[in-house]
Amino acid sequence: MAVCARLCGVGPSRGCRRRQQRRDPAETAAADSEPDTDLEEERIEAGAAELCSEWSGRSSSPSPPPRCSLLELPPELLVEIFASLPGTDLPSLAQVCTKFCRILHNDTIWRRRCREEYGVCENLRKLEITGVSCRDVYAKRINPRVKSGRFMKILPDYEHMEYRDVYTCLLHRYRHILGLWQPDIGPYGGLLNVVVDGLFIIGWMYLPPHDPHVDDPMRFKPLFRIHLMERKSATVECMYGHRGPHNGHIQIVKKDEFSTKCNQTEYHRMSGGRQEVSLRSCHQEQTSSACRQPEGSLPWFILTLLVQKEFRTWLREEWGRTLEDIFHEHMQELILMKFIYTSQYDNCLTYRRIYLPPSHPDDLIRPGLFKGTYGSHGLEIVMLSFHGKHARVTKITGDPNIPAGQQTVEIDLMHRIQLPNVENLCNFNELSRIVLEAQEQVRQEQQRQEDRTEDGEGSGPPTEVREPGNEGAAPLKEEPVQFVLPVGVSSRNENYPRTCRMCFYGTGLIAGHGFTSPERTPGVFILFDEDRFGFIWLELKSFSLYSRVQATFRNADAPSPQAFEEMLKNIQSLTS
Repeated sequence: MAVCARLCGVGPSRGCRRRQQRRDPAETAAADSEPDTDLEEERIEAGAAELCSEWSGRSSSPSPPPRCSLLELPPELLVEIFASLPGTDLPSLAQVCTKFCRILHNDTIWRRRCREEYGVCENLRKLEITGVSCRDVYAKRINPRVKSGRFMKILPDYEHMEYRDVYTCLLHRYRHILGLWQPDIGPYGGLLNVVVDGLFIIGWMYLPPHDPHVDDPMRFKPLFRIHLMERKSATVECMYGHRGPHNGHIQIVKKDEFSTKCNQTEYHRMSGGRQEVSLRSCHQEQTSSACRQPEGSLPWFILTLLVQKEFRTWLREEWGRTLEDIFHEHMQELILMKFIYTSQYDNCLTYRRIYLPPSHPDDLIRPGLFKGTYGSHGLEIVMLSFHGKHARVTKITGDPNIPAGQQTVEIDLMHRIQLPNVENLCNFNELSRIVLEAQEQVRQEQQRQEDRTEDGEGSGPPTEVREPGNEGAAPLKEEPVQFVLPVGVSSRNENYPRTCRMCFYGTGLIAGHGFTSPERTPGVFILFDEDRFGFIWLELKSFSLYSRVQATFRNADAPSPQAFEEMLKNIQSLTS
């Protein structure tokens, strides 16, 4: 009887349908007069009685709560229960019985799953309340450069769409591409954030602010979007270019890699953007000699390229400048090289997943993404992470000298440096002496460590770290001290903090064009505050200022510290 009670969901007080169906009325009456229990039931009921007695001692109710089947619950309560389950479990639940399947057609369940799992807050039924103006505002939020009238015929009809279709055909289908990614654009890299934005999945390319304003907020532009054009049919559109969204394609290669392809690259070109304009006549009017090219000027074919409408538009968006504002010849060459190189990747791109670094209470500051100044290369995006006794700064975007994925700065957290007073700090030779002392100390400790390893003594006890520039002094406290750049050290941004919390010895990676002859050179890591730090490149006599990226990224946490370390190795190996 206990087995039957568990199957049909009724207790012994109501009788067992299974036995009643197999007996005639006389047998049923006789059976009702007999005790409807067996030894197994008696044992189960005895255990239940003990539980009830324990419950009665803690509760005022002398009897156990009545048994109830899930099927007997009202539909409103089942909707609330099902809406709290993960969306991936609902299809299996729909196969249990017809009642469950019918209840799971309630759009309230799927709307809650869309909101809790993917952050969808839009109401499909209210998008039409304000008429066209609502779609107008929504379309402009996706691509403000294109007039809203061109979106009217391609926006989906949300009034007849269900949240179940949004969840199953859009959000769940493309869930693997949500998060942070690094595009494979040679040495330049990039930062792509794929998010659920309203009823769209949009890939936003994050760009650093215009050089040298490192404290300004990040810029971003859409590269692609996915939405439901028709019921149960997701559409991928490329957003690259200046002529509005057009047909695109996304292929998920594997778990942590996917690619995008544009099927209409003519949309990437501006009207008249490829028309060449000769500069020879203009230049002849400005120079006394029409037959001789001025020394140091760029070749004529490059000058012809530079005046193209498309390049000028790219230059204004990428650098926030016009061609006439850039006088440095080397910077002109770097900008032109990046324009030509990145233009080759507007058809197809491959993206590889990146994670945000895990944090620990003992970290010097909160790890994460930062914007940094890199001389003529402009601003670049880096990632600060902590690894025991060391901290690393890894490039997310790069340049022809140090490509994306490389470890641009390494900080030795075991070797603090006390800077001299402001008067002595202005002397570059004094700072160089302190840093070279720290470098020699690190070299000696590494040599002793290697000797102990060769002798089979193991690592041995840790050696006491002496702070260069603070011989015989007490341990440094984390108190703000005045800071100024030494004379002769160049900086792209003169608006750097004038106080710092602490400094450490570190090394910076430098290399020739094409990442040739890379080597690590000594430098100083300066911690200004929770959101800013700097690095002085001793050999280059250059200063880089870094400012935190103030943005919240979803689906970007590493599943484990090992997964983050593996990610760092992968992105570094791609550009080595």
